[in-house]
Amino acid sequence: MTTSEPGPLTPSTGRLDVVIVNWNSGERLRCCLEALLASPADVACIDKLIIIDNASKDGSAELHDFAPVLPLHIISNQDNRGFAAACNQGAALGTASTLLFLNPDVRICPGGLTKSLDFLFKNTGARIGALGIKLIDEEGVTQHSCARFPTPWRLVAQSAFLDRLAPSLFAPHFMLEWNHETTRSVDQVMGAFLMTPRALFDSIGGFDERFFVYFEDVDLCLRVRQAGWSVMHYAEPIAVHEGQGTTRAIVDIRLFYSWRGRLLYAAKCFSRSGLAACLIATLIVEPAARLGAALAKGSAKDVRAVANAYRLLLNALPRLSLFGGVGTKLD
Repeated sequence: MTTSEPGPLTPSTGRLDVVIVNWNSGERLRCCLEALLASPADVACIDKLIIIDNASKDGSAELHDFAPVLPLHIISNQDNRGFAAACNQGAALGTASTLLFLNPDVRICPGGLTKSLDFLFKNTGARIGALGIKLIDEEGVTQHSCARFPTPWRLVAQSAFLDRLAPSLFAPHFMLEWNHETTRSVDQVMGAFLMTPRALFDSIGGFDERFFVYFEDVDLCLRVRQAGWSVMHYAEPIAVHEGQGTTRAIVDIRLFYSWRGRLLYAAKCFSRSGLAACLIATLIVEPAARLGAALAKGSAKDVRAVANAYRLLLNALPRLSLFGGVGTKLD
């Protein structure tokens, strides 16, 4: 899946394929497509709009009424392959020189695609390998969507909620100290809107499919940076992002995959001592802290969610082969 080092970008390669992974997103996906239609210039940039449906049960992928006005390609998977694998599946179906991975709960404001493509191509000196844009919530408040690369110490501190108790001493994952109203180079942009040159995406092997969901965008941005390219937050284009749109109701599953992704990332990127620290934090420190908080709040629902997520994680541990792939040392 790897290729040679990609060459410089040129404006003549300015069209893109948009890949959306859908899983029971309800009306959010339709709203996402309707937002694209509100900007004919953005639609004109798209070679293919590829929707990978991961075995949805809610009919959200029934979008054939959009086919006459969008270059729509819908692929229905029989099983939920996960976000990373579905992104790779969608990317392989296109040929445009630029890829945009877009979540179904994102509504791009008019001009967002054309501005992003222009910025990607015009800033050749910055060697932009991954581009995110300003995300706002339904009330127009800018979201803190850019993050730092995890380290063992940061993950341990976050597991004990020290980043919330003393953020001046323990840096949180997301860059809360910066208002995201300016354009700048960052460690990671969120996978809700992630634009990248296809040649670079192919050369670094795409998304790592071991990540079912969560941490796959962190891992991709890390490999972009390691390949000598930059990760950029571009503050001029805007998109409305709901966030956790399809997972809000399944707290236990979301927590399980977050823990799972964290351990896989630690196994891939940290030394054995760093991985051991993350294992202790994930298997002991954070579950205890979450259970304590749930009990203090008197929420039986939260207690059940944490307990079920922990059970799922323990069942999954033997299959993760965590000590078989310790790699890039970030600690």
